[in-house]
Amino acid sequence: MKENDKDRIIVAASIEQLAMKGAELFRHIAVDSVERGGRFSVALSGGSSPRPFHRLLADEPYRSGIPWAQTHIFWVDERLVPPEDPASNFGTARNDFLARLPIPLNHVHPMCSEKVPHRAADDYQRKLAAHFGVNAAGAPVFDLVVLGIGTDGHTASIFPGDRTAVETDRWVVAVMGGSPRVARLTLTLAVLERARCVIFIVSGRQKAATVRTILIDDAALPPRQIALAEGMVTWLLDRDAADLLPDGLDGVDRAIV
Repeated sequence: MKENDKDRIIVAASIEQLAMKGAELFRHIAVDSVERGGRFSVALSGGSSPRPFHRLLADEPYRSGIPWAQTHIFWVDERLVPPEDPASNFGTARNDFLARLPIPLNHVHPMCSEKVPHRAADDYQRKLAAHFGVNAAGAPVFDLVVLGIGTDGHTASIFPGDRTAVETDRWVVAVMGGSPRVARLTLTLAVLERARCVIFIVSGRQKAATVRTILIDDAALPPRQIALAEGMVTWLLDRDAADLLPDGLDGVDRAIV
């Protein structure tokens, strides 16, 4: 099933437990990153699955247990719509939890949605270069990237069959796709695969078949292309999303089910 023995799958009994496990991992990685390097750089995704986890981050014990003053929040992808649009990943996150966090305003780095797509991509790439202190010959290394999947098998805004964000050395590209079908920005595979840790958060029975296809059938879908050189890929699934995984599957932690 797995190309990398550092991958692991954790199945939670409910969406609430899924959110709690995600928040615990987030806190652990944040604290460890600050102890190691003085700051914590994370890239978040939108979608429905991470929203309960996002909301928990602004509640205790996470509000006071995470080093927000040393945390920098970026986005994995974004639809190029105004922040007030319900489809905006940043706007949703702002409403769900960002506005309640004790985090410096200049530590929150949304993708610009008000520029021509390729110019917005260039702008975000420059922001990444400034934050991580790298140029085109290097690459950003996030402490944590939080991803989801669509029922079609996409992750970030990297869609099956679209090589725009895969076969490139760029860190940020503009693409078109998804639902709603609008222009988007996305971090590329060149960035995602360099992260120290990647967490997929997936919930819902409607994604069970896709989860099985990715993890069991090893289908050539975008999530399977994220094989970290040194870090760990963790799949956090609720019971519904894991429903079609076989019993006794190697690497599955069902301790919290």
